[in-house]
Amino acid sequence: MNPSTARPRVGISGFAPYLPCYRVNLEDWCRWTGDSWDKVSNIVGRSFRMRAPDENAYTMAATAVLRLIQAYDIDPRRVGYFALGTESSTDNSTGAVIVKGMVNDALRALGAPPLARHCEVPEFKHACLGGVYAMKAAARYVALDGADKLAIVVCADIAEYARGSSGEPTQGAGAVAMLLESEPKLLAFDLTRAGSASDYRGPDFRKPFARYAGQTPSSHGQIRDFPIFNGKYSTSCYLDETLLAMADMFEKDTGVASTTRWSKTAAAFLHRPYRRMAETGLAAAYLLALARGGSDGHTQLEALARAAGVEPTLLVGELQEWPQLYDPVGNAAADPYPATLETLRALRAHPQYRAQVLDKMRLGDTAMQECGNLYTASMPGWLAAGLEEAASRSAALTGASILAFGYGSGDAAEVVPMTVVEGWEAAAARIDFSVALAGAVDLDQARYQQLHDSLDIDDAVAPRRATFVIDRVGCAQARGALDDRGIEYYRFVR
Repeated sequence: MNPSTARPRVGISGFAPYLPCYRVNLEDWCRWTGDSWDKVSNIVGRSFRMRAPDENAYTMAATAVLRLIQAYDIDPRRVGYFALGTESSTDNSTGAVIVKGMVNDALRALGAPPLARHCEVPEFKHACLGGVYAMKAAARYVALDGADKLAIVVCADIAEYARGSSGEPTQGAGAVAMLLESEPKLLAFDLTRAGSASDYRGPDFRKPFARYAGQTPSSHGQIRDFPIFNGKYSTSCYLDETLLAMADMFEKDTGVASTTRWSKTAAAFLHRPYRRMAETGLAAAYLLALARGGSDGHTQLEALARAAGVEPTLLVGELQEWPQLYDPVGNAAADPYPATLETLRALRAHPQYRAQVLDKMRLGDTAMQECGNLYTASMPGWLAAGLEEAASRSAALTGASILAFGYGSGDAAEVVPMTVVEGWEAAAARIDFSVALAGAVDLDQARYQQLHDSLDIDDAVAPRRATFVIDRVGCAQARGALDDRGIEYYRFVR
């Protein structure tokens, strides 16, 4: 290839997270509900965050973006692409431009120039995968028509589930902003090897508009956004799409055995509705690497299958003959991967499980157990927490290969190979995930139930400095006046 036409190296140069202050300690929650703390701590995590009454996905996104601009000394005038990934929009027309407007108000108040007027402002929606799609689109912008421009992607979401449902302990809220550019300072992408998968699974996790019928908004115009989900079936969809995206990546990864690629992967970061789901997804991906890894991989896989009492040919078939999960929806309880899951149960007791699975997901894992499910911000949040932890430990990651797995119900998945670039430590030191975790306000049972059920709380804490809040909600209906019914107006808290 002519050097003048070679694609530039594109990737991530910075992260900035934001977590709302209200926290529910899951050990306390278990005492309220009678659930097993041992089980919840092992499968789910340790706590989750809840948005304040005057917060939504847009306010959290704007706070994360402002922190990104300040932490990395970004010249806002150079930003030519500003994308929002979310499934918690409160406006069915626009999204990213609302966040851009808030950020610009704050920048002007702080005496800084605003984000460029000539800036693209798309919003991406595909459940929890919208942020990864936004990230890939931003990378293409930088590589193609962005010239010397910068791109900002922010993922912001609110995960809420009905009290008493199986999803209740997996709630969460927060935002993560990312800076993308040529010659990145943290992570370089290899999109030519990225794996993709998608298939329609009608009754998997969904948010149909019909849920809103008759719901009374809170004093700040917010509604409770409880999804429709089908537990075990949704878990099967997650596993299936993750494996399909990995298979696509292995197909593109010519010249390198899948087992070799796996052994060279220093860390993996996945979408994590809860901790065990991410662990199961990564472990299944490891079995797939063995199944596609030639004779050596097959030998290892057969040994694991026999140790689990599973016929090896059945296991290999499951890992390479993809089920049509939407067809048997009337029997959603049926497990499409019985041999795989049985082998994984045996694998967890095997010495290689730590080296091949747990060690690859250790960076940032402790921090993410304190956040809950962040939907689109889940995987980027884990990346940010992991890189910050690696820098604090002086980990030798320069040149290391990592995998970033995104997933969105409905269903679709992406696997993006990345490389840690030289000098990454300086950019990682600015992430401040530990600062985002600090200052939590723990809720007791009564305050949790009030905030959860009414989206309000009697003794709300004052907003933290340098954050955005919903100031009021429009209600003008008078003839001749501008109609702003339901439109949210925001305020920057300096």
